[in-house]
Amino acid sequence: MRIDVLTLFPEMFEGVFSSSILGKARDKGIVALNTVNFRDYSNNKHNTVDDYPYGGGGGMVLKPEPIFAAVENLPVHQEDGQDPVKPRVILMCPQGETFTQKKAEELSNEQHLVFICGHYEGYDERIRQYLVTDELSIGDYVLTGGELPAMVVIDSVVRLLPGVLGNEMSAVTDSFSTGLLEYPHYTRPAKFRDWDVPEMLLSGHHENVKRWRRKESLFRTLERRPDLLEGRELSKEEKAWVVEWNGRKQEE
Repeated sequence: MRIDVLTLFPEMFEGVFSSSILGKARDKGIVALNTVNFRDYSNNKHNTVDDYPYGGGGGMVLKPEPIFAAVENLPVHQEDGQDPVKPRVILMCPQGETFTQKKAEELSNEQHLVFICGHYEGYDERIRQYLVTDELSIGDYVLTGGELPAMVVIDSVVRLLPGVLGNEMSAVTDSFSTGLLEYPHYTRPAKFRDWDVPEMLLSGHHENVKRWRRKESLFRTLERRPDLLEGRELSKEEKAWVVEWNGRKQEE
């Protein structure tokens, strides 16, 4: 996979792209991570990339010329013997679709992603209409620019690529990957102060452990994110667990 990020602050990505999982994925050649300062594509002597909005109002708006030029001058991603790949061009924007694990899984199947990180009041609308393929938001709050959201999305996508995680099952069992929150984890020692690891996890019975984890995952979702269960088709066993959980809550 190739990922290009258009930003006015490429230095923000230096540590992120060279550390932890992203750094390892880059070193293994699984993903190519690149930043482009779209100020370099400004067509005026002052290298400005923003201007006043037509119709008046506060704030400045990012101009279309430098962003179009930056995207159009990106190297073409092409696998050996295959046709050039048309990239998904993603605009990080508070008006965009809320980013989810499902979207991360979808994007992880692409070969070339381009992220546009904005600043100021917003983008010239023609960027949305004629250049981008996706608009994404990481939540209903305001940030200074699109760099941090782009980092979040890139991290979420890259960790799903084959060979990135040491344990391939990690991505499968993570919270949201199954539509539920992840079950509780424990490690040594079995007893810490007066707190014990659940006996089930010490039993060595893999099927019972697997069942316990599914049950605890459902309970944690009911407790913290019941909205994730809306519209979900529950199995007969899961329905029984919901009844058990409701009974516990009534007794509390």
